[in-house]
Amino acid sequence: MKNDGEFFVYMLRCKDGSLYTGYTVDLQNRLKLHQVGKASKYTRSRGPVELVYVEQLATKSEAMKKEAYVKKLKKNEKEDLIGSLTNQLPK
Repeated sequence: MKNDGEFFVYMLRCKDGSLYTGYTVDLQNRLKLHQVGKASKYTRSRGPVELVYVEQLATKSEAMKKEAYVKKLKKNEKEDLIGSLTNQLPK
């Protein structure tokens, strides 16, 4: 079992401009899988992808809830989130 604080919600911008949202415990590995088309059917046909948002959360439950919340947002609201202070992606 993973330690607390090792859960990430992330957004990827696909080459067609769409946004993909997911959560993981191993962000670097998950990104590699997305880049080679092995992480999801959605990004497989829309690569390459670029990481545009990441937020670290303390528990799996929090990460799953945040992922569900983000997935329900409209695209312009997701763009606002990407530009917000909750985005922990290094500038």
